[in-house]
This record gives sequence, structure tokens and C-alpha cells, in this order.
Amino acid sequence: MKSTNLISREISVIGLGAMGSTLARLLLRSGYRVTVWNRSIARAKALVEEGAVLASDVAAAIHASPIIVICVHDYKATHSILDTAAVAAALSGKVLLQLTTGSPKEAKDSEAWARERGAAHLDGAIQATPSQMGRPDTFILVSGMEPVFRQCEPVLKVFGGNIVYLGSAVEAASAMDLATLSYLYGAVLGFVQGAHMAEASGIGVDTYSSLVADLTPTFGEFLKHEGNVIQSGNYTVSESPLKISVEATERILQQAREARLNTEFPALAASLLKRAALAGYEQEELAALIKVLREKTDQPTTVA
Repeated sequence: MKSTNLISREISVIGLGAMGSTLARLLLRSGYRVTVWNRSIARAKALVEEGAVLASDVAAAIHASPIIVICVHDYKATHSILDTAAVAAALSGKVLLQLTTGSPKEAKDSEAWARERGAAHLDGAIQATPSQMGRPDTFILVSGMEPVFRQCEPVLKVFGGNIVYLGSAVEAASAMDLATLSYLYGAVLGFVQGAHMAEASGIGVDTYSSLVADLTPTFGEFLKHEGNVIQSGNYTVSESPLKISVEATERILQQAREARLNTEFPALAASLLKRAALAGYEQEELAALIKVLREKTDQPTTVA
């Protein structure tokens, strides 16, 4: 019988795209015995040369290790790979560390599927690109039963130094991943709109982007304050009244129109702030905008 310590140093990685290959490589460099499997065997060649063991099939990869890291395109791909009789026979007693991007419902369904086959399930959301993995500041959101998290924690710390455990509700990591991505894409839209405005004004986009980078910590501090306002439910003005942002977004929209720039994003921002003002939130903290987003509607939202 193998020792517990040896077993804990054995990991299988299913999926060898850019991220999956990075995860396998980080494990190899940390001294783990890594078994890999991918639909395209060619992607495993470099890892095998670095010391990984190529499994003959998925079931063999699962047999090889107590913890199975899965990093494929989506949950549909995961189930097309795992939902076979041979895999079901191999899963009992294993831990599936799911690092595939998915929705909260998919995470819950995947956990139930694993339990039916005698396996544990932990859901993770990587908040970084492959080149950013393995750093002390690499964020990974994780949720699932705490004993399973504790078992996988040493492996997760190989992937990134900033592991955020969100509790036993397995869907929490994917829900928070979508929330942070909402922030990211909102910021990207605003950033690109700003770049468009800067270049139209004859200002170098490199100058603009450097300024944004320098301002980002200050913006982050302000957003944290606004989050605390939402959490408290007290919208008394403490930093920035919503009225100021109503006027600011109207000016951005006006400038875009006058410069004949694309107006889709500034029109959306101005429209939401205007709705908040018309609802009577003008003299409340900017975070009161969330009250508009909380309004129930039976119709899909469209942008004019």
C-alpha cells in the first residue's frame, strides 16, 4: 500500500489547453507526480518530456491519482469526457477539482453528478491568465465542502498564492467569478471608450492608459467604499452623490456625440444614471444606482 504522503503528491490533470498545460507544469515543478490526459495527444508531448505520465484514456488518468484537476473548455466538454461507464467505475473515492469555467447551476449539477458516482467535487474559478499563474498574487476562487477544500488546498496553492474560499455552497465560486467578470468587462468597455475619446482628442493612448493604471488603486478604494454602502443599506451621501455622476455621464455622452464617436456605452451609462435620478436617488450615495438594477422586469432590457 502506498503511503498517504505519496498519494497526496499524485495529481491527474485532464485538459491540456493553455491553462491546463500551465497547471500541469506548475505541479511538475513543485515535485508532484503528474498524470495527464487530453483528447489531442500532441498537446501532452512537451509535458511528458518534462516528466508527466500520459494516461492511455480518461479512466486511467482518474485511476492514477486521488485528486483530478479538470480544466477544459466548458462543463459540456467535461461531461462529454467523463460521462462513461469506465469513468464512473473509477470515480469512487476521488476528488474532482473542477477549474473549468461554468455557471452556478452547472457547478451544482456537477457536484450532484459526482456524488452519485461516489466522488467529491470542488469548484474553482481562476482569476488570471496562464502567464499570471503560480504567483503570490494569483487569485483563485473556490467553493465546496470544507474537508474537500482542505484536501485540495496544497494543490491550489501551487497554482496561486491568493486562494479565496467562499464556503460550502459549491455554486459560490462561479457566481463570484461572474460578478468579478461583470466588473472587468464594464471596466474594459469604459477603458476602450476612453481610449477612443483620447485618440480622437489627439492624446496618445499610451498616455491615457498610463494615467488609468496610476489611478486604479484610488478607483479600487472608492469602489470598495461603495460596496460597503450597498452592504449596509445606508445610502446617505458619504463620498459621492449620485447627482454628480448623472451630470458626468451626460457630459461623456455629449462629447461622444460632438466628436462623432460611438455612443453605445456612454448612452447606456447615462441612461441608467438618469433613471436613478428620476427615481429620486439623486441626493443619495452613487451606490444607490443598484436600486435601479434591482427593479423587476418581465421584459428583456434593450438599449435604444
